[in-house]
Amino acid sequence: VQLVESGGGLVQAGGSLRLSCAASGFTFDDYAIGWFRQAPGKEREGISWISSSDGSTDYADSVKGRFTISIDNAKNTVYLQMNSLKSEDTAVYYCAVGARLTNSWLYWGQGTQVTVSS
Repeated sequence: VQLVESGGGLVQAGGSLRLSCAASGFTFDDYAIGWFRQAPGKEREGISWISSSDGSTDYADSVKGRFTISIDNAKNTVYLQMNSLKSEDTAVYYCAVGARLTNSWLYWGQGTQVTVSS
Protein backbone atom coordinates (compact mmCIF):
# COMPACT_ATOMS: atom_id res chain seq x y z
CA VAL A 1 0.00 0.00 0.00
CA GLN A 2 1.53 3.26 -1.07
CA LEU A 3 0.68 6.86 -1.81
CA VAL A 4 3.20 8.83 -3.83
CA GLU A 5 2.99 12.58 -4.30
CA SER A 6 4.74 14.36 -7.13
CA GLY A 7 4.70 17.69 -8.90
CA GLY A 8 6.15 19.93 -6.24
CA GLY A 9 8.89 22.43 -6.95
CA LEU A 10 9.92 26.06 -6.97
CA VAL A 11 7.58 28.59 -8.56
CA GLN A 12 7.25 32.36 -8.53
CA ALA A 13 4.34 34.02 -6.80
CA GLY A 14 1.33 34.06 -9.08
CA GLY A 15 2.40 30.86 -10.79
CA SER A 16 0.84 27.42 -10.87
CA LEU A 17 1.70 23.86 -10.03
CA ARG A 18 -0.20 20.60 -10.26
CA LEU A 19 0.41 17.98 -7.61
CA SER A 20 -0.38 14.31 -8.13
CA CYS A 21 -1.12 11.64 -5.56
CA ALA A 22 -0.88 8.14 -7.01
CA ALA A 23 -2.11 5.13 -5.05
CA SER A 24 -0.81 1.61 -5.41
CA GLY A 25 -1.78 -1.56 -3.63
CA PHE A 26 -5.35 -0.41 -3.05
CA THR A 27 -8.08 1.61 -4.70
CA PHE A 28 -9.80 4.77 -3.58
CA ASP A 29 -13.20 3.03 -3.36
CA ASP A 30 -15.42 4.72 -0.77
CA TYR A 31 -12.51 6.64 0.73
CA ALA A 32 -12.02 10.35 1.01
CA ILE A 33 -8.73 11.75 -0.20
CA GLY A 34 -7.30 14.82 1.39
CA TRP A 35 -4.47 17.19 0.69
CA PHE A 36 -2.64 18.59 3.68
CA ARG A 37 0.33 20.87 4.04
CA GLN A 38 2.81 21.76 6.72
CA ALA A 39 4.95 24.85 6.68
CA PRO A 40 8.08 25.16 8.85
CA GLY A 41 7.13 25.88 12.44
CA LYS A 42 3.43 25.47 11.78
CA GLU A 43 0.90 22.73 12.37
CA ARG A 44 -0.27 20.52 9.55
CA GLU A 45 -3.27 22.05 7.78
CA GLY A 46 -5.94 20.28 5.80
CA ILE A 47 -6.61 22.22 2.61
CA SER A 48 -8.69 20.14 0.23
CA TRP A 49 -10.76 16.96 0.17
CA ILE A 50 -12.55 14.87 -2.39
CA SER A 51 -14.89 11.91 -2.11
CA SER A 52 -13.99 9.01 -4.36
CA SER A 53 -17.61 7.85 -4.40
CA ASP A 54 -19.44 10.99 -5.50
CA GLY A 55 -16.66 13.41 -6.37
CA SER A 56 -17.80 16.05 -3.90
CA THR A 57 -15.09 18.48 -2.93
CA ASP A 58 -14.28 20.93 -0.18
CA TYR A 59 -11.58 23.48 0.44
CA ALA A 60 -10.08 25.41 3.29
CA ASP A 61 -10.69 29.14 3.10
CA SER A 62 -6.98 29.70 2.61
CA VAL A 63 -7.03 28.02 -0.82
CA LYS A 64 -10.64 28.35 -1.94
CA GLY A 65 -10.89 29.81 -5.41
CA ARG A 66 -7.23 29.15 -6.18
CA PHE A 67 -6.83 25.37 -5.77
CA THR A 68 -8.84 22.62 -7.45
CA ILE A 69 -8.87 18.98 -6.41
CA SER A 70 -9.83 16.26 -8.85
CA ILE A 71 -9.73 12.50 -9.11
CA ASP A 72 -9.09 10.01 -11.88
CA ASN A 73 -10.38 6.71 -10.54
CA ALA A 74 -9.14 4.83 -13.60
CA LYS A 75 -5.60 5.94 -12.81
CA ASN A 76 -6.06 5.74 -9.05
CA THR A 77 -4.69 9.28 -8.86
CA VAL A 78 -5.83 12.49 -7.22
CA TYR A 79 -4.63 15.88 -8.41
CA LEU A 80 -4.35 19.30 -6.82
CA GLN A 81 -4.18 22.14 -9.29
CA MET A 82 -2.73 25.16 -7.55
CA ASN A 83 -3.07 28.56 -9.20
CA SER A 84 -2.24 32.08 -8.09
CA LEU A 85 0.31 30.74 -5.68
CA LYS A 86 1.44 32.93 -2.81
CA SER A 87 4.55 32.82 -0.65
CA GLU A 88 2.39 31.61 2.22
CA ASP A 89 1.60 28.48 0.22
CA THR A 90 5.18 27.34 0.74
CA ALA A 91 5.02 24.02 2.58
CA VAL A 92 5.42 20.28 2.29
CA TYR A 93 2.24 18.93 0.74
CA TYR A 94 0.88 15.50 1.65
CA CYS A 95 -2.02 13.44 0.44
CA ALA A 96 -3.88 11.04 2.65
CA VAL A 97 -6.69 8.52 2.30
CA GLY A 98 -9.32 7.84 4.91
CA ALA A 99 -12.52 9.25 6.32
CA ARG A 100 -12.93 12.99 6.61
CA LEU A 101 -15.98 12.75 8.85
CA THR A 102 -13.97 11.15 11.64
CA ASN A 103 -10.70 12.79 10.60
CA SER A 104 -9.20 9.30 10.37
CA TRP A 105 -6.50 9.06 7.76
CA LEU A 106 -5.25 5.55 7.08
CA TYR A 107 -2.51 6.11 4.55
CA TRP A 108 -0.18 9.03 3.97
CA GLY A 109 2.23 9.89 1.23
CA GLN A 110 5.80 10.98 1.83
CA GLY A 111 5.16 14.60 0.89
CA THR A 112 6.34 16.92 -1.83
CA GLN A 113 7.92 20.33 -1.29
CA VAL A 114 6.29 23.41 -2.77
CA THR A 115 8.25 26.64 -2.56
CA VAL A 116 6.79 29.91 -3.78
CA SER A 117 9.22 32.75 -4.22
CA SER A 118 8.00 36.31 -3.89
